[in-house]
Amino acid sequence: MRITRRDVGIAAVAILCGWGAGALAQQHDVLGPAVWDWNKLAVKKTDVGEIRDLVRRPTATLDELEMHVTTLNPGLSSHPPHTHPNEELVIIDTGTVETLSGGKWERLGPGSVIFNASNAPHALRNAGGTPATYHVINWKTAATPAK
Repeated sequence: MRITRRDVGIAAVAILCGWGAGALAQQHDVLGPAVWDWNKLAVKKTDVGEIRDLVRRPTATLDELEMHVTTLNPGLSSHPPHTHPNEELVIIDTGTVETLSGGKWERLGPGSVIFNASNAPHALRNAGGTPATYHVINWKTAATPAK
């Protein structure tokens, strides 16, 4: 079987269409302008309180943006101290928490902000007598370590 110029041309067009379709599909996964109405967020009960997931998608400048809101019941922790390669911002909305940051525990209240650096040990627990709610923003870029 002999390959002709026509065969090469058809193959080239098929490859270009495939690349274009792939690029278009990736663009649809990219988060554009968005809002989340607190009153419309789905609430999932957990063993320690509840969570409201907002988004986990790439953006125009981030490989991944993940945001959620956690409510912890009094005296409970979201999880044991741990690390992860992505950076994380935590904004305390209500209640009193203690956070492990830089190797020490610190007590924080509403309006406080926590930055968890890449691969730095961290944890958070509800140190008050009422539920504590906080907003979590995680992101990954091309510079985020694999582990």
